[in-house]
Amino acid sequence: MTLSHALFPSMSRLTQVLLVLGGAAVIAVAAQISVNIWPVSMTLQTLAILAIGFAYGARLGGATLVTYLGYGAMGLPVFSKGMNGVAFFGPTAGFLVGFVFMAILAGMVTDRGQRSFAVLAITGVVLSAMIYIPGVAWAMGADAMLGLDTSKWGADSFASIWTWYMSPFIIGDAVKAVIAALIVSGAWVALKKRA
Repeated sequence: MTLSHALFPSMSRLTQVLLVLGGAAVIAVAAQISVNIWPVSMTLQTLAILAIGFAYGARLGGATLVTYLGYGAMGLPVFSKGMNGVAFFGPTAGFLVGFVFMAILAGMVTDRGQRSFAVLAITGVVLSAMIYIPGVAWAMGADAMLGLDTSKWGADSFASIWTWYMSPFIIGDAVKAVIAALIVSGAWVALKKRA
């Protein structure tokens, strides 16, 4: 049982739709909130994605992320720095697609009944590291696939990918994963005490 099912036991279609639309809106807001964590500032987007994946489960979490990407494709400024669907053709497009898998995989863990802080934190850190696979693959391969000049993105070598796409964000991503685990596992503890 996921947290969303524990909070809404009947889980009607309307409830599911509202959770998906609301979750996508939460991610859109989190993408605009910038936090200064050394050495760069970063958004709370992945924190929201992990928390929603853990709370909603794989199916609703995945639907929420597809809806979020749909908002951007429709031209709404839901991505980081107010970007919209144009971001699908920029240096971070691989990360956007990877977010869907991040939510689904996070949800699969809680679908199997895992709710402890330790399991969720480890899962969140691993998924935060895995998000670099589609992100870096897109940044490095877009020139060959689409004829884009990726050198202007700082994606012309693995050294530049490490410098601009990975190393500044690793610590912050781990911190956000732990916070997402703390939020969801804490919600389970509070729910158990209330019962």
